[in-house]
Amino acid sequence: MSLPAHYLATATALLEKACAQNAPVLKQLGPVIGESLAKGGMLHLFGSGHSEIISRELVGRAGGLMCITALSDPTGGFIENLAGYGTKLAERYDRQYGLLPGETIVVISNSGKNSSPIDVALFAKAKGLKVVALTSLAMAQTATTVHPGGKKLHEIADYVLDNCGVPGDAITPVADGVMAGPTSTLISVTLLNLLSLELIDWLKAGGHPLPILRSQNLPGAIEYNRELAKKYRGRLSRQVA
Repeated sequence: MSLPAHYLATATALLEKACAQNAPVLKQLGPVIGESLAKGGMLHLFGSGHSEIISRELVGRAGGLMCITALSDPTGGFIENLAGYGTKLAERYDRQYGLLPGETIVVISNSGKNSSPIDVALFAKAKGLKVVALTSLAMAQTATTVHPGGKKLHEIADYVLDNCGVPGDAITPVADGVMAGPTSTLISVTLLNLLSLELIDWLKAGGHPLPILRSQNLPGAIEYNRELAKKYRGRLSRQVA
């Protein structure tokens, strides 16, 4: 089997496993987050380093909810293990956009061991938010936390989404001890999109407005999105075009 064929087959199986395994948690999160959004609240996301790419999947996304926003790390994760740095990021974000009691934050870390994601999660919990960890439980079991509190991300979260990835993330053997083809991004963004659709389903069932963004490449969509964004003025970390 070629390397691409091995990756596709193995990743597809992991994706199906992750979707099935996380379905109960996603269903639980529907009303938990949906009630907050229905009251005008926000869903927040944070990922450090490569996980920041995953956190951006739902922000300002055509077909996604306007009321989703994300914390960013200007260092790109370079100092994510500097103790207290994540707390400073969360404090600044809170001052600018607000982390409000009753809202939810999804914190993304494949290993769950690094300081910044744990700092952000702890800050959010102290502010009265629900914390969802998006992580690899298999990876977390092999990793030692570097956070001074001694815990990993999934151990402090209220809910856990497991991307079902393997330790080291890559799944395709290339040579002795050499692996390629990571799955954390592929599976994690799928889980986030399933979460978004779960929220939309809950809002729709309750007769609530559906603040869904339109692709700006469609006629009239930019104007539509700008009007939609007015309700969330001051709370969106990424401006609408």
